[in-house]
Amino acid sequence: MADVDDPTFLTLAEAGRMIAARTLSPVELTDACLARMDAVDGVLNSFITPTPDLARRQAREAEAEIQRSGPRGPLHGIPYSLKDIYETAGIRTTGQSRLLADNVPDQDCPAQAALAAAGGVLMGKTTTWEFAHGGPSWDVVAPPARNPWNAERSPAGSSSGSGAAIAAGMCLASMGSDTGGSIRLPAAACGIAGIKPTYGRLSRRGILPNSFSHDHAGPMAWNCEDLAILLGFTAGHDPLDPACANVPVPDYRAALNGDAKGLVVGVPWRWLDEEAPISAAYRQAFEASLGVLRGLGATVRGVELPPILEYNDSKRVIAMAELFSIHEQDLRTRPDLFGASLRFRIMCGSLLRAEDYVQAMRMRARLAAATQAVFADTHLLAVPCAEPAGVLAATRPEWMFEAPSYTAPFNVTGNPALSICSGFDADGMPFSLQLAGRLFDEATVLRAGDAYERATA
Repeated sequence: MADVDDPTFLTLAEAGRMIAARTLSPVELTDACLARMDAVDGVLNSFITPTPDLARRQAREAEAEIQRSGPRGPLHGIPYSLKDIYETAGIRTTGQSRLLADNVPDQDCPAQAALAAAGGVLMGKTTTWEFAHGGPSWDVVAPPARNPWNAERSPAGSSSGSGAAIAAGMCLASMGSDTGGSIRLPAAACGIAGIKPTYGRLSRRGILPNSFSHDHAGPMAWNCEDLAILLGFTAGHDPLDPACANVPVPDYRAALNGDAKGLVVGVPWRWLDEEAPISAAYRQAFEASLGVLRGLGATVRGVELPPILEYNDSKRVIAMAELFSIHEQDLRTRPDLFGASLRFRIMCGSLLRAEDYVQAMRMRARLAAATQAVFADTHLLAVPCAEPAGVLAATRPEWMFEAPSYTAPFNVTGNPALSICSGFDADGMPFSLQLAGRLFDEATVLRAGDAYERATA
C-alpha cells in the first residue's frame, strides 16, 4: 500500500522510487489515476480516447514483473498519456479531426514503442487542437480540453489535453508536440513543466505532421527531473526520420546538480521593453525568477537578438505553406470535414507564393545564425512563456497572425526550450518561465530548470 494519501499527484520520479521500494504498486497508482479520470474528466475533456482496460492490464503485468525481478527502470508501472497525434497500434489516432475519426494505426510510433518497452502504463490519447494546429474548436471530433486550475480557463494548445491530464492527476507524464509553442504553452497554462528539445533530437516518425521544418516531439510532466527521465527514454537517432539527428544522448538526470553556478543567462530586454511587453504582474514574476537564478549562482545579463516579429513572421509563412502542402488534397476534396479554424489556416497557406516560402527560409537561416552567435558566450536565454491562461472560448482564426509569440523563436532556430511554473497570479493561475539553450544541450536547460524548481519548492 502507498504511504501517501493521493499518489496521483506524485512526480514521476517520486512514484518510480516508491514502486522500486515496494511502497506503491503500479496497480494502486493506475487505479487512482483512473478514479481521477472518472471524477473530473467529464468536465475537463482531457482524453479523447481513454484506455482503462489496457491500463489495468499493463499495470497488473508491471506489478507482477516487478515483484519477480524488480523494475526495468524509473518508468516501469508509471501511468502516462500520448497526444492524439502519436500513432498507436490498435488504438484510435484522430488528430482531433473528423477526417481521421475512425483511424486505427497498425503500429506504434517510436516514442510509444520506447515508453511501452520501458514498462509504462498507457492511460489513453489526449485531446489536441485539430491536427495540432486549429483550435480551440467545437466543430471537430470532440470538445476542447479545459484548465484544471479553473475549468472556465483555457489549457492553451495544442497539447492541451496532455497538460490538463497531468495537472489534474490523471497521469504522471505525457508526450506532446511543439511547432510554435504547443508543448510549452499548455505546460505554462497548467502549471507543469514541458520541454521542446532540439530540432531532430526525437524521432517524429508516426506523429501526424503540422509543419515539417518546425515540428518537435517532447515530454510534459510535473518537473524537470521527470522530463530528464522521459527524454532519456525517447531521445535518439531514428534513421527512418530524415530530420532526426545522429548525435549522442547524454544522461540528462545526471546533470541535475541543484545549482546554476557558472551559467550565463541572457535576457533580450528589447523584446520585453519595446517589442512584446507583458503585463505588469507577469513582468514582476519574470524579474523575480531572474533573481532566483542569480541566487543559484547564474550571471544574468542583457543580450541583443533580432526583432521578435522577424522570428514570428518567418515561422508563420513557412508553417502555413507546409500546412497547406500536407492538407491540400483533403481541402480540395472534402473541406467540410475540417473544423472552421483549421480550414481557414490551411487556406491561408494556399495564398503563399514559392517566393514567399524561399524568402522566409532565408530569413530563418539568418535568424538562426544570429541566435547561435549569442549562444557562443551565453548558456541560456530567459524569456517569458505566455501570460496566465485566459477564458476558454472560440477565437478568430486570424488571431495567431496578430500578436508576437515568445515561444515561436525557438522553433525557428531549433534550440531546446523549457517552460516551468514560476508562481501564480492573483486569480490563482500559473505564471511561467521559459529557458532556452544551445543546440543539443537540453542537459543544461534542465539543470537550470531543476535548480529553479528546487529553490522555489
